[in-house]
Amino acid sequence: MLAAGGAWTDPACPVARTVDLIGDRWSLLIIRDAMDGATTFTEFRQRLGIARNILTDRLRKLVEHGILDKSAADDGRRHTYRLTEAGQDLFTAVVALRQWGERHAFAPDEPHSVLVDDRGRELPELHPLDQDGAPLSAEASHVRKTA
Repeated sequence: MLAAGGAWTDPACPVARTVDLIGDRWSLLIIRDAMDGATTFTEFRQRLGIARNILTDRLRKLVEHGILDKSAADDGRRHTYRLTEAGQDLFTAVVALRQWGERHAFAPDEPHSVLVDDRGRELPELHPLDQDGAPLSAEASHVRKTA
């Protein structure tokens, strides 16, 4: 759900609603780092170099929207943040963004980080498939509006 008092940019569009919830750069980078093992405010701040007030706001919103779960750390003085099921469901989207960036945001020989599986192998490129398993493109699909 959108935060109280908020309004959806385009209420009938799943892409617009997703962007409304997690579409700013800091939220996506927090989600990325949570997927990479960050769990505390300090870890997120050190990894991202983000201002305290912005990090506080984004973590609050991600918890409020059900992307992260917040709980007291064992020492009782800090909190830990973990991806919820909804947050884990963003993995495919983050991988797709990463792969797009690898293809279009770097020069051909420019070094960049690589996402690998638990065996050290690079992930295969993601490709949407139709119901028959054939590759699907933007030209071969369209949005069906609901009434």
